Amino acid sequence: MVGVALAGLAVAGLATAPATAVPGRAAPERVQDEGTFAACPTRAHLPEGADPAQWRCEVATATGSLKVGRLKVPLDAPLTITHAEGRIDGEFHQVFGGLAAAPARAPGTPLRVDLRYGGSFDFHSDDERVGELALILGLDSGHAPVRLPRGCAIGSADAPVQLTLTGVSAPEPGRLPAMEDRRFAAPRTSHCGRLGPLLDRALELPASPGDNRIRLQNETRSIRPYTELP
Repeated sequence: MVGVALAGLAVAGLATAPATAVPGRAAPERVQDEGTFAACPTRAHLPEGADPAQWRCEVATATGSLKVGRLKVPLDAPLTITHAEGRIDGEFHQVFGGLAAAPARAPGTPLRVDLRYGGSFDFHSDDERVGELALILGLDSGHAPVRLPRGCAIGSADAPVQLTLTGVSAPEPGRLPAMEDRRFAAPRTSHCGRLGPLLDRALELPASPGDNRIRLQNETRSIRPYTELP
């Protein structure tokens, strides 16, 4: 069990490595005081030549579940993804707004998993997939005897967990279809110091396609045109 493995690290007396900063991109300028649409990029952050009348901001929320290697995490709190999309001279463009999710506890372990944006996305759906999203899965051991270094994660900015989401149900008005990916690979942990190899062994990482799964369901979608956003 993962919890037993972490407890064993404490008994072994291994010290954690110093905190390690995780590289990331600066957040785009955001709409202020807009409630559901607070994470929408402002008009100033849209690509040059974007006509607000041809652009909209989309906010999608979902719950679900995640399995990576031996780690199983229920995503009971809503995961919210915000992005802007539109056309310039007939060509489709997108701008990422934000990903927000409360840390999720992995039952039977002291681990909490924090889903973070991994630096790339594509929500222009086609017949084969609903969208693509790169994630970094931050790891925190909470108040366990063994404290993981700050920045410890599955995946990194250079090698994130890359999802290709496909629909597994029919969409309903105001909702997206349930989506999942059973084919993504999961890399080793990163920025976990001397605990990294032991954590990889406990979680059976890296994990090949077929050993991992994410499902997002109960998805709601809110849309606002940029003619109504600053």
